[in-house]
Amino acid sequence: MSNTEKVIVKSAESFQLEKVGAGEKTYRSVLIGSDDAPNFALRRFVMEPGGGMPNHTNSVEHEQYILKGAAEVGIGEDVYSVKEGDVVFIPEGVPHWYKADAKLGFEFLCIVPNKTDTIEILDCGC
Repeated sequence: MSNTEKVIVKSAESFQLEKVGAGEKTYRSVLIGSDDAPNFALRRFVMEPGGGMPNHTNSVEHEQYILKGAAEVGIGEDVYSVKEGDVVFIPEGVPHWYKADAKLGFEFLCIVPNKTDTIEILDCGC
């Protein structure tokens, strides 16, 4: 490893959760951001029971790993029931929304490329 490479080792719990403006009972922390790594950002999302995100698009793809709980996730015209241990891929530009389980809530990791991410909120078709 060269002296210019940065190593990050921290507890995910040491990062403060911030409310997601468009979300309902939804919070996010950036665990590894563009200042930390050259290619990808790693984010943690926490949705309280019954929380969620409205139908929207992003200009970057999403790779997600479900840590806890369960949710319904609308991707395009399909709705998926996801739970702890599942993985989800959402291509760039595809409409998607989340509704956390009313009892369990929902928590996941989301990996995105370090590119400008334009988010567009859509009329909810969920």
